Amino acid sequence: MKNGSLVVEYSLTPQRRGRKPGNQPVLVNTGKLPRITRLMALAIKFEGLIRDGVVSDYADLARLGFVTRARMTQIMNLLNLAPDIQEEMLFLPKTMTGRDPVSERNMRRVTAIVRWDRQRKLWREMICKNDGATPCVSC
Repeated sequence: MKNGSLVVEYSLTPQRRGRKPGNQPVLVNTGKLPRITRLMALAIKFEGLIRDGVVSDYADLARLGFVTRARMTQIMNLLNLAPDIQEEMLFLPKTMTGRDPVSERNMRRVTAIVRWDRQRKLWREMICKNDGATPCVSC
């Protein structure tokens, strides 16, 4: 102690939680959600914002999201799909490598079809042509 003050000396060893010093972290590829899955969830969220009065219309959403109104319409058109297709899109398996098994561009063709039975037929054809990348439950 000098002049009534206390001096404390200590040293810290940098350490991250959950790891012991000297151990290297193990990197695991957990994959990523397909883009179409994320867009479907976004369309559902946006629909809720409109329904709850948080935003007034698609134009407001487009301005807030810095996208064109046409792009917002493309995203929101996913809500025109049959409910079972929407559900399947939300639960598509994660993409581990390469491209997503279902592209948004191809889904635009499906959203343009009014009849749900025809949508389902085209959807089945799309997901069953993916060389086994996506499990096909209907084939």
